[in-house]
Amino acid sequence: MPTEAVTKIRAFLNAQNLDGVLLRTRSNFAWATGGGDNHIVNTTELGVADLLILSDRMYCITTRMEAARIRDEELAGFGCEFVTPEWYEGTDEAILQLCAGKAVGADVWFHHLPNVASELAQIRSTLTGEEMERYRQLGQTAAKALEATCRELQRGWTEHEIAAHLAAKLLREGINPQVLLVATDERIFHYRHPIPTEKQLDRYAMLVLCAEKGGLVANATRFVHFGDLAPELEENKRKLAEIEVAMIAATRPGAKLADILQRGIEAYKRAGYPDDWRLLHQGGPSGYAPREFLVGPGETGVVRAQQAYAWNPTIRGIKMEDTFLVHEEEIEFITHTGEWVYMEAASEGRTYLRPDILIR
Repeated sequence: MPTEAVTKIRAFLNAQNLDGVLLRTRSNFAWATGGGDNHIVNTTELGVADLLILSDRMYCITTRMEAARIRDEELAGFGCEFVTPEWYEGTDEAILQLCAGKAVGADVWFHHLPNVASELAQIRSTLTGEEMERYRQLGQTAAKALEATCRELQRGWTEHEIAAHLAAKLLREGINPQVLLVATDERIFHYRHPIPTEKQLDRYAMLVLCAEKGGLVANATRFVHFGDLAPELEENKRKLAEIEVAMIAATRPGAKLADILQRGIEAYKRAGYPDDWRLLHQGGPSGYAPREFLVGPGETGVVRAQQAYAWNPTIRGIKMEDTFLVHEEEIEFITHTGEWVYMEAASEGRTYLRPDILIR
């Protein structure tokens, strides 16, 4: 039975005068199928089963060696027809035959088909009630695993060991850590996107997580410190909270994304770090990717209700990041567990609880 996503896709086809759309990416397969998984290799955005959605029928194109599992475990009840060439034949020719004589877009560059990936990302970024409920469950599970790791890690662990400890908690819940960054001590101050290394933890650790399940991705960052904070770090965490809540408070339905970014830039200036926003992207709408797209100064989009966002401002030695849903009158942090340590930061008359550094 077609999902709500398929209904949205077919409305898009009608509006764009297209006969169909080819979905090859893992994210769009998950979106269209209500959480289905078409991957084998975990380091590529493409899956092993493609969907061709037309106005009146749907096809799954995959090799015969993959078809049984996809049919039984991912697309049971989805209502599509299977086209299954042999593994040594590949699927390109079968796809081209199905598309022959039709106006078909694709979510990747594929032969002559026009790429409509950005348009699809705009559509899928507005979530359904069912998607938001799955997102809440993912956000809580992922954030609790992240925070538990911060409470359990020990001085002397390598960054690889810290990452492995967190990954084990996620994998046992069927969660794929799409992004898992760990930095300790001086590496936190030197690099904004630090992958784990063999460096051992002395006093300070940053853990960054983008956790995926059913296609949806929840994002959060947490810090842990052994012993008292240096005065500069104590000051910077509060400055950063003010930057972040300035952006969060501005994230309301109808707000221009470029204006939200500008609010953040102005807050960076007030904090005494006028150029630090250039050193790391500041985030944007989330959903079926860690960021559906990054919000830059020239962005023309606006916030819509039932979208998810994750802003991630950073200044020297500290970063903040959580995922939240935008509703008509309020926002809802889906990675806020209530089990962490928090500090208060206010903007536009509202006070927000933002994650503090855990002192151990």
